[in-house]
Amino acid sequence: MKRGKKEEDAAADGDNDTGSASAKKTKKAKEPEAPIMYEDPPDKMTSKDGREANMKITSWNVDGLRAWVKKKGLDWVREEAPDVMCLQETKCAEKSLPADITSMPEYPHKYWSASDEKEGYSGVAMLCKTEPLKVTYGIGNEEHDKEGRVITAEFPNFFLVTAYVPNSGRGLVRLDYRKTWDVDFRAYLSELDMQKPLVLCGDLNVAHQEIDLKNPKGNKKNAGFTPEEREGFGQLLESGFIDSFRELYPEQANAYTFWTYMMNSRGKNVGWRLDYFVLSSSLLPGLCDSKIRNKALGSDHCPITLHIAGKGFIVEFGERAFSLRGGTLTALNFCILQVTSPIIARLQLAVGV
Repeated sequence: MKRGKKEEDAAADGDNDTGSASAKKTKKAKEPEAPIMYEDPPDKMTSKDGREANMKITSWNVDGLRAWVKKKGLDWVREEAPDVMCLQETKCAEKSLPADITSMPEYPHKYWSASDEKEGYSGVAMLCKTEPLKVTYGIGNEEHDKEGRVITAEFPNFFLVTAYVPNSGRGLVRLDYRKTWDVDFRAYLSELDMQKPLVLCGDLNVAHQEIDLKNPKGNKKNAGFTPEEREGFGQLLESGFIDSFRELYPEQANAYTFWTYMMNSRGKNVGWRLDYFVLSSSLLPGLCDSKIRNKALGSDHCPITLHIAGKGFIVEFGERAFSLRGGTLTALNFCILQVTSPIIARLQLAVGV
């Protein structure tokens, strides 16, 4: 007679009632496989052409800024110490921002964007050590911009775009909208790229290839891994951009940036790579490293960091900013330099081409 489940469990634990050596042997339960974890390797600080990294950018989907601050997220930011810190899914209107972040002295230049219509929805932020030349919000399309998903900062030699790309939703209810977004966002980035190179970072809500998530076969009809979303990201790369992590680590499996809170997914490393640094192809020679900081806690996503080397410099005299290239000092945004004594000058490295 076949044993019931409870009897099998008891026998497996040795809880039979005979205690004799002749007790029936029970099948040993299969040991669960140990999860394969990703180990973030030491940072590479030199580009392929031998230049030292001089710009560090970090991006993190914090899944709620106020909760993330309470979980000591800012302590990690101070330790990582990027030149620019980009945040997504802040879910916080500017009037409700925690004082801990608004008064953060390490980043005197802070920029926020939130949903116009839904409190506690979407939202992005950018914290800068050095003031950008110009900051804009959205992509110039009201249908998209009302959700507070994009901030663009212009620096002397590149644009930095941080984005929280729309999720297609449960049951793919927003897939059609997502397809429209992908087309319009790609056009926006291509237009910027014609002016100067760009770095795009953020939660792009797509796992591009099967290597970019743990269970590709079971997710082909789920948001983030549909053929349409993957094709949209592929078309972005074909437009002259590169996925910096895959450029450096083309065969690296088990490297994820998002894990659902359910089923101990993070402990098992059952995740997705949804967060990216995408670069204009002209910035590729200066690419040093693209990092996944998967040990950092505080959200269902982990932060990512980019190290890049640039040829350009910014020289600041007081509030005046200049670009230095090949020994030539060129004024930005004004024609006449007036310097008074004492001169306080600060030299900052910035990404150039």
